[in-house]
Amino acid sequence: MDKRNDRRILPGLRLSMAAGFIGGIAMLLLFFGVIVSILGFLNFTNAFKKEYATTTYHMADTATALINGDHLEAYLAGEEMEEYREMEAALDTYCHRICVSLIYVILVDRSDYGRFVSVVNPVDNSVDNTEYKVWELGYRRNTTNDEYRQKYRAIYEQEVPFETVYRIKTTDGQHPHITTLVPVKDSAGEVAGILCMQRPVRELREARRPYLITIALSTVMLGLIASALAALVIRREFVIPIQRVSQEATRFARENTRGDTLGEISRYPEISNLSRSIDTMEADMVKYMENLTAATAEKERIGAELSLASTIQLNSIPNVFPAFPDRQEFDIYATMTPAKEVGGDFYNFFLVDEDHLALVIGDVSGKGIPAALFMMVTNILLSDRTSMGGSPAEILSFVNENICQHNEAEMFVSVWLGILEISTGRLTAANAGHEYPAVKRPGGSFQLLKDKHGFVIGGMEGVKYREYELQLEPGAKLFIYTDGVPEATNAGNAMFGTERMLDALNLASEGTPEELLRSVRGSVDGFVGDAEQFDDLTMLCLHYRGTAAKELRTEARIENIPAITEFVERELDKLDCPPKARIQLDIAIDELVSNVAKYAYNPDTGPVTIRVEVAKEPPAVILSFIDGGRPYDPLAAGDPDVTASAEERGVGGLGVYMVKKSMDDISYEYKDGQNILRIRKNL
Repeated sequence: MDKRNDRRILPGLRLSMAAGFIGGIAMLLLFFGVIVSILGFLNFTNAFKKEYATTTYHMADTATALINGDHLEAYLAGEEMEEYREMEAALDTYCHRICVSLIYVILVDRSDYGRFVSVVNPVDNSVDNTEYKVWELGYRRNTTNDEYRQKYRAIYEQEVPFETVYRIKTTDGQHPHITTLVPVKDSAGEVAGILCMQRPVRELREARRPYLITIALSTVMLGLIASALAALVIRREFVIPIQRVSQEATRFARENTRGDTLGEISRYPEISNLSRSIDTMEADMVKYMENLTAATAEKERIGAELSLASTIQLNSIPNVFPAFPDRQEFDIYATMTPAKEVGGDFYNFFLVDEDHLALVIGDVSGKGIPAALFMMVTNILLSDRTSMGGSPAEILSFVNENICQHNEAEMFVSVWLGILEISTGRLTAANAGHEYPAVKRPGGSFQLLKDKHGFVIGGMEGVKYREYELQLEPGAKLFIYTDGVPEATNAGNAMFGTERMLDALNLASEGTPEELLRSVRGSVDGFVGDAEQFDDLTMLCLHYRGTAAKELRTEARIENIPAITEFVERELDKLDCPPKARIQLDIAIDELVSNVAKYAYNPDTGPVTIRVEVAKEPPAVILSFIDGGRPYDPLAAGDPDVTASAEERGVGGLGVYMVKKSMDDISYEYKDGQNILRIRKNL
């Protein structure tokens, strides 16, 4: 071969080899760059998905704290709706605040996990420009596919704490997202339902795009310079920073605690922005979880205190029925339903003495804890003052003065107070700005008694109240209530009113007091429907049966003792009274009527009333000797010395002493201008 040709071929060959060598290096670097890019991409994606799924799990698990797992079935049955609406509002607020597409709580058919029913479904389409529709309460649907079916089963059988469904690539028009499933447990720790949270993953797409671009450009640039420099730069500027980001994201997802700040981990803004985003996310999530924990603890504390306050308030009024099982003369029943945990309504009833029953109902201005405290103070004052004696007008005036002296909150209370004389059915009452009572007379229907109203308690000092009397015949019924009954409002802002209240009362007018109150409450609930309870609702009903006592009124003369004894004997015959007890009662009648005849009206004469009553537990006969003579307590003198002679002992006292010894109980009182002596003999 010609040497000149050799000289021309060798440079070309060297040039071709150099190009091939450089090209080979470039291709090797390109291949290596592609491999590194793929591995980095997968590692970044997996770490991001894992962090995303774990963060979403914690967000979903936090949302379950807003749900009462014990009441899911009740919500579907239309019960506990006030609590349901509060839960729905809280979840909706939470959904918008944490920027997730939707949250839905479902109850899955556990027979094959192929169907479920929706309990609540907050949606925020603005997060990912979606068009999801809100599922109504009770919406039913088939399970999407077998994957969801298996995950539902795993959640209900508590095989895993949570499940995640990834939809990074979608074919049904939906945007890429992940769905995290967590259990909703009841108070027993059993899975009552499943909360599902769908969160868009656009951050993943947005984060991967600059990463791929940077890797591609860096690989090309470094390939032109040198494969060694390319490997060094990729490791220093990309692999190590992303590994730090991935490790920190994984650590935070596992520990949920603040770590070391990543800061500026690369000179490339995409990587540094990602690290700063991780730092910011950690700070925000830690602060959010601290705030949420504090808010949850505060909510639980307030809830516990309100529950305790509700219990205390309930225990401050009579709540055990029948209230007086041994009293056959009357029956009474009452209910109080606060609009909130505690309220300002109250009722009370108690025996002032054996023959007088006090009835009280009141309504404090305002609601909640202040009204409840004011109510308890008023109730205590009313109870204590009534127990001391006096008329309803005097009692209300006393309570009003005491309230006004210490009423810096400027609250007030309307009160209706009545005192029933059980033996006669005479009711003395006073009204301090309260609702009109409803009265049913025997054989009649319920009608409003438009009594005289005084000013409310606590409104002004120096108020004098007027009282009135109402005669209750056996079979009569009295219904008192607060304005929460007539002013109960439905969704159209229409009020229940007194006419509907009277209709409800007359619908069950022959029933017991409990049945009457249930009738009124049922009518109120039916009228109000799903509207929120606006005011406390309190009712009390009294059924006056009358006393079973028999009375004889005659002149207090010695010659009338046989007639009086015969009257009592007739009543004893009905009771199959033992002979010994009968003799002891006859002696007592002779002695006590003789005392009235000789001393009560001396030197004149006057009437005496003998009342016979029968007690059931224990079986006993109660005799009352009532006269209008001068006040005299035969029990005030001491017992005579029965061991002394008649001359030493003196005159008087022996007859009463014998009665005291033969009877099981004896008492005296002077009331309303009358001497009343009662004896009791157990049979």
